[in-house]
Parts: sequence; C-alpha cells; structure tokens
Amino acid sequence: MIFSPFSAIPLFFVMLLLFEAGRRFKAWAGLEPSTTIENADFALFGLLLAFTFSGAIGRFDLHRSLITDELNTIDTAYRRLDLLPAATQPPIRQHFRDYVTSRLNQYETADHSLNPESRRLQEMIWKESVAAATLSQPNSNSATLVLLPALNNMFDITSTRRNAFNMHPPDAVFILLLLLSCLCAFIAGFVIGPGRSNRLHVVVFAALVSLTIGAIFDVEYPSRGLIRLTSHDSYFIALRDSMK
Repeated sequence: MIFSPFSAIPLFFVMLLLFEAGRRFKAWAGLEPSTTIENADFALFGLLLAFTFSGAIGRFDLHRSLITDELNTIDTAYRRLDLLPAATQPPIRQHFRDYVTSRLNQYETADHSLNPESRRLQEMIWKESVAAATLSQPNSNSATLVLLPALNNMFDITSTRRNAFNMHPPDAVFILLLLLSCLCAFIAGFVIGPGRSNRLHVVVFAALVSLTIGAIFDVEYPSRGLIRLTSHDSYFIALRDSMK
C-alpha cells in the first residue's frame, strides 16, 4: 500500500464528516458518552501518533547519515588511488567522477535500486583498480590491502542506503493510525453532541491531525511528497568538483 503526505487531504474531509456523523448519532441514539472510554481512545491515538512520528524522524536522520557515510567512503577510496601507478590513475579517476554523477537523483526511482550506470561504473572501477594494483611495484601490497577494501566499502554503502530507504513500519501501523484518527473524530462529535459544536474548533482539530499525519508520511517517504533527499545532491556535486 502506498502512503503519501497527500493522504492528509482526504483524511481532513473524512474527519469532518465523521465528526458530524458522531453528533447526529448521539442525537439519534440518545446515549451518554463514557469519559473513561473516550480518554483511553484519545490516549491510544496520541501514543501511536507520537511513536510513529518519532520513528519516521529517526529513519529520516538515518538516511541523511548514510548519505554522509557514502560521501566519506567515495572520498577515501578516491584519495587512495595515489597508491596506484601514475599512468593508470587518470582513467580510474574519471570513472570516479562519472560514478559520483550517477549517484545524483538516486532516490527518485520507485524501488531505489542501483541504476545501471552506477553498476557499470562500479565494475569498471573495480576491474581497472585490481589490474593497476598488480602493477604497482613495490607498493602492490599497499594498494591491495588499502585501496581494495576502500572500494568494497564504497560499493557496499549503496546497498545499505537502498535497504535503509525501503525499511518502513508495516502498513498495518499506518492503517491503524488512519482508523484511529477517524474514530477520534467520530468520538469528538459524539461527545459534543448536537447544538454545542464550534465549527472553528472542529476544523482546527481535523486540520492539525491531518497535517501531522501528512508530515509523518512525508518524512517516512521522502521521495513522494514535499521532502526530497535530492537536496543533498549538492554535496555529491561538491565532491565531484573537488576530484582533480
């Protein structure tokens, strides 16, 4: 199931309708609300909302941290190319610059998988670096032991970023969050009852809940809403420009 911050738009109107339904139901049924049940429902909703928001922020911070890690691993591997024979360095360094370019706009795709260009450049960098390392006498051991592990780290971080980006709570958690928000709107209307509602309060309540849930989805899925991790592409561009 696909969630996005734009889910907050229909949720807002659904909450308004359920609030009105709650008011009408109380007038029709003539029942009195239970304070204990109401407090428990709103407490559960607030708890789920807080934990979901906190988890989304934590995962978003992890994404940004992994971007920094990838930048560092690329820069480290690039600097260690100095261990290779000077004649073999220029083409590999150009592959590095092309590789950084291929990592731009990485998370605009649906599955966030490694694009074919990045995969092709990884294979070229690895093959040419291994070949050059065998020629780097008397520093062949240094090139093999220092450069090749750095290349491994540079390639592995792409899988780590992809897996982290696709790691989300089960859909059932978000479905429950939406259902509880609707239930709380109905209960609020039921508690207020007919003839006592303030329309402004109702609209504000529905708007705040909808905006909060929309913000959760936006942070949780930063490629579907207003938040874009591509804003961090400037760091990759700066790294590419520093590669001489």
